[in-house]
Amino acid sequence: MNLFNKNSNISILIAGIISIIIGVGVARFAFTSLLPLMIEDILTIKSAGILASINYLGYLIGSISAIFIKDIYSRIIFFRIGLVLSVLSTLTLALSTNEILWMVSRLFAGFGTSMILVVCSSIVMSKLNMKNKTKAMGYYFSGVGFSIVVTDIIIKGINYNENLWQNTWLILSLFALFCSTYPWYILSIDKKTYSEIIKHKIDKNIFTPFVILLIFTYFCEGIGFVVQATFLPDIINSLEGLEGYGSLTWLLVGIAGIPSSIIWMRFAHNYGSVNMIILALLIQVVGILIPTLTNNIFLNLLSGILYGCTFIGLVALFMNLGGKFSGKNSVVLMGIITSAYGLGMILGPLYCVVLFEKYNSYEYSLYLTAFIVLVGALLLTLAKGLKLRKIIIKKDIKCHL
Repeated sequence: MNLFNKNSNISILIAGIISIIIGVGVARFAFTSLLPLMIEDILTIKSAGILASINYLGYLIGSISAIFIKDIYSRIIFFRIGLVLSVLSTLTLALSTNEILWMVSRLFAGFGTSMILVVCSSIVMSKLNMKNKTKAMGYYFSGVGFSIVVTDIIIKGINYNENLWQNTWLILSLFALFCSTYPWYILSIDKKTYSEIIKHKIDKNIFTPFVILLIFTYFCEGIGFVVQATFLPDIINSLEGLEGYGSLTWLLVGIAGIPSSIIWMRFAHNYGSVNMIILALLIQVVGILIPTLTNNIFLNLLSGILYGCTFIGLVALFMNLGGKFSGKNSVVLMGIITSAYGLGMILGPLYCVVLFEKYNSYEYSLYLTAFIVLVGALLLTLAKGLKLRKIIIKKDIKCHL
């Protein structure tokens, strides 16, 4: 097996997973792992929330930009820009404590993350040489779980008994720089092979009522994702008797997340993507509410597991379902639904900061977040009902003809 064969499906998937480790793990989730240490030393909850929202603003800008990247060659250029920004934005956190520079670095880190999650996924789908790519994309999105585990293990190894968060950012940036060479090489295109690829105009007919409700649901999930993605370790540490368990909970998020996209995609194949998205959203609601109901260590570790096994699977399910409804505009629809997700991710940390400052607790933020995710599940249930009704009406018309 030649892992340097650009057209090997295994090489393509490995390159995609490594890209996610760089763009999502290093550029985004490492911030969550290091947040408790940085709060002890330099950050407040308010500044952490603002930095998180700025990061997701960059993600939103990148997602919107992805809508207009229509040909494979441009996607590769922007994907590589995403890799570069992921490394440089991480290095900035290592070399400076200037508040303005941190805000700029988090903005560019968010843009880089979107280039890897949105644009890289379309490159991987284009390059994979197989009839059914759904299962393969499940493996690709398992990279989100790996990204949490890999970066968290690096962080724990460096900070064992010491608060070396700034050195950690430096090592993570060097790690990302080294790892980026492989996807840079593999996820490229032979112009001869893809010489017949053409640009497609945006088809407005893809925006059916079902797709619009799907977009709103993904907005709700963006909020459901971001609150725990930003604050979960600190939420657990703030519970009486659970001080210090936040780091373990976050590691369990990553471990639970590794197989989640594969499992959810398999369930989706058997029972339908819409049904599985609704189920995953309801499970996520339970996980969000657990820290508000008990400080039992096992149940709160379970809340991390429920979060990890749902949010990554939901990304895969939404992106795959969006791809099925997008026709020739896969990047366009993926960009739009990811933009809705990004908007939710910007709003989540902001209301968390406001509610935390008012009540000195994460409890009310979690209540509101659980409610919003539940609304998302109800919206998709409505969308499913509308779609079934449309199918039944069509069948009735055919019967009468």
